[in-house]
Amino acid sequence: MQKRRLGRTDLSIAPLVLGGNVFGWTADEKTSFDLLDRFVAGGLNAIDTADAYSRWVPGNKGGESETIIGNWMKDRGNRDKVVVITKVGSDMGQGHKDLSAAYIEKAVEASLKRLRTDVIDLYLSHWPDPATPYEETLGAYEKLLAKGKVRHIGCSNLDAGQLRAALDVASLRSLPRYEVLQPEYNLYDRSSFDGPLRDLCVAEDIGVITYFSLAKGFLSGKYRSEADLGQSQRGEGVSSYLNARGMRILAALDVVSAKHSAKQAEVALAWAIARPGVTAPIASATKPSQMDSLIKAASLKLTAADMAELDKASD
Repeated sequence: MQKRRLGRTDLSIAPLVLGGNVFGWTADEKTSFDLLDRFVAGGLNAIDTADAYSRWVPGNKGGESETIIGNWMKDRGNRDKVVVITKVGSDMGQGHKDLSAAYIEKAVEASLKRLRTDVIDLYLSHWPDPATPYEETLGAYEKLLAKGKVRHIGCSNLDAGQLRAALDVASLRSLPRYEVLQPEYNLYDRSSFDGPLRDLCVAEDIGVITYFSLAKGFLSGKYRSEADLGQSQRGEGVSSYLNARGMRILAALDVVSAKHSAKQAEVALAWAIARPGVTAPIASATKPSQMDSLIKAASLKLTAADMAELDKASD
């Protein structure tokens, strides 16, 4: 599968990243191992997780996803074939988002232990932390880079002004800069990335891996009415998409997917892959058939007419 360079880093990834948020939540360890095996066999190579996955599940405390991924890599002996992306800064019991130097120093050790590795390929600031200056956070990352505990750094959920400020601090203080951004972006939710944020990433050669790339499952096409929301544990998060614009987008996906003999989710991901400034969307799977669909999406080529039809529907 054709790989893409992730911004200015030396990481080359397939044009679709596997979301690890379901591991330890809707996929137990055995299911997760099976999915990960299928993922590698299909030519994909980058996995996105976070220390906080899946803390929201009753009985979980966070770190479940990293632990499963670490156990799988250890069992399969394939660490060198996988690009591991994880994140720091979410509330892990401390009661607030935290990107302080002291916290990062502790959190990275915990993630490394769970992942059963001595280096994280890409370490992301999960959320903005207004209480911590960029200089302190980037200084902490500088030490981790120097020690070889992380290979590259990036950020998630920053807007254009915040990312610009972080880049300026890195330049002014001769600190490592964020090389990758992880924003929310999909065929429905476009406004926060399209425009100034995308333009900044393109101008600065920042890699972009998008999350909620299927709009919490809405763009799979299986949710078309309130009655459909009970189909999965994530159904509740889809209700806000059940409006006239959402139905227009689904109708366009139906047309394009029929043309390519593909599923709606595959077309929605292929659209994201083809968008300017996007290196790769993130998507998760809980069943073998869904994983096969992700692999197919990574190779699906949409025409200019397909892209125009989808863009018009999402205006």
